[in-house]
Amino acid sequence: MESVGLLEQMSPDDRRVLLSKMTRRSFRKLDTLFHEGDPGDTLHIIVKGHVAIRCSTPAGDVATLTVLGTGASFGEQALLFDGAVRTASAVALDTVETRALHRNEFDALRRSNPTVERFLTEALAAQVRRLSAQLVEALFVPADTRVVRRVAMLAELYGDGDGDGPISVPLRQDDVASMAGTARPTANRVLKQLEGDGVISLTRGRIDVLDRAGLRKRAR
Repeated sequence: MESVGLLEQMSPDDRRVLLSKMTRRSFRKLDTLFHEGDPGDTLHIIVKGHVAIRCSTPAGDVATLTVLGTGASFGEQALLFDGAVRTASAVALDTVETRALHRNEFDALRRSNPTVERFLTEALAAQVRRLSAQLVEALFVPADTRVVRRVAMLAELYGDGDGDGPISVPLRQDDVASMAGTARPTANRVLKQLEGDGVISLTRGRIDVLDRAGLRKRAR
C-alpha cells in the first residue's frame, strides 16, 4: 500500500478507503497535468517525480511558483466547491505518477466515512503553512538569501535524502528567480557567486549542486 505525504497522517483503514477511490495517473516529462484557467475538479498527490506549479504574469511571462516532489499534494481547492478554476498550471518535470481524487468521489466518500474530512483539512492547512512561510520570507529575507534557499530546497527535493553527494537540478535560472520572487539578474549574480565558490555548476537548463552541505550553510 502506498503511504506518502498527507496519507501517512491517516489511520490505515481511512487511508485504505481513500486510496480505493483514487485513480493512478501517469505523465511524461513536460506533460501538462492541467492548465491555468481549467475547471478544477481533481486533487493530486505525487507518488513519483517532480511537478512545477506555474502561472502567467501581467506582463505575459510564465513564472514558476514552486516545485513539488513525492508526497506533495496540489489542487486542494478542487475538493471544496463546484465551479473551481485552476489558478496555476501544473507541469511534469520528469516522469510523474500521481494518485488523483475527483471531487465527486470525495463528496461520496465523506458522506459514507466522515473521518476522511480530516484529509482535506490537513491538505489545506499544509498549503496555508507554505504560503504563510513564503510571505514572511518575501517580506523580511533579502533577495540574495531567498535565491540560495530556493536552490538548497531544490537540491534536497531532487536528492531525495541521499546524503551530501552531487545532485543535478533540471531547472533554469529564470525558474529560480521567479521562485525566489526576484529579478533574473539578481538570481544570476547570486548563482554566479555560488559557482565561483565551487558550490554549484551552471549549465544551460540545469544547476549541478556540488557542495550540498555548503549550500545548506549559506541558506540559513
